[in-house]
Amino acid sequence: MGEAFAKDPSIRGRIELVTKTGISRKIIDGEPFGYYDTTYDRIIRSCKESLQRLKTDCIDLYLIHREDPLLDPWETGRALLDLKKEGLVREIGVSNFDPFKFEALNKAVGGQLVTNQIEWNPLCYEHFRSGMMDFLCGNRIHPMIWSPLAGGRIFKEEGDAVCAAVRAKIEEIACRHAVSPATIIYAWILYHPVGAVALVGSSRLERLDLAIQAMDVKLKHSEWFEIYAAGGQQIR
Repeated sequence: MGEAFAKDPSIRGRIELVTKTGISRKIIDGEPFGYYDTTYDRIIRSCKESLQRLKTDCIDLYLIHREDPLLDPWETGRALLDLKKEGLVREIGVSNFDPFKFEALNKAVGGQLVTNQIEWNPLCYEHFRSGMMDFLCGNRIHPMIWSPLAGGRIFKEEGDAVCAAVRAKIEEIACRHAVSPATIIYAWILYHPVGAVALVGSSRLERLDLAIQAMDVKLKHSEWFEIYAAGGQQIR
């Protein structure tokens, strides 16, 4: 991407650039070892290294990638705020955080976290169970949703009863609306009042078109729950 920006600087002004920090790697006894590092110095250094590689002077949205068991929200928060003050990042957020760590870090940065990038799809409800979705909805913070199609498992997985039930229900609802099953999944995510932003993990234009078409799908309230129940979620 840095090479593309250098070749045609106008590209940079037409996109919102999002990147992350927090996961480090080193060689121990000849083997690569991954770990989390959200200390002040690491976050500042990581950001500047990203800017250098990307050949740009500012990141639009900078995220802490994962929950760090050693997270000090005040130290991490100070690093993020300093980056904003220097103009190196415009907005800050996190990825894969639970409600407690999110709230702690958000308090440390004066409520400036703009998103939590989390996994959610018709097979994954981790952040419903943790209360994260309720927290975000109550605080009007819009999550970014990664793996909205469950990495393709919904359409490829064989021998999984839950996958089969979800796939059948989505295909049934897709027929009702005369759109593709993938479009229905994006519409299902967009229907939720949290105002989620679904991340499309493809650069193929036809795949992007399927996601865009979801904006025009008028999903019924009961249809949202049909998919929810097909995924094994209890409706009492």
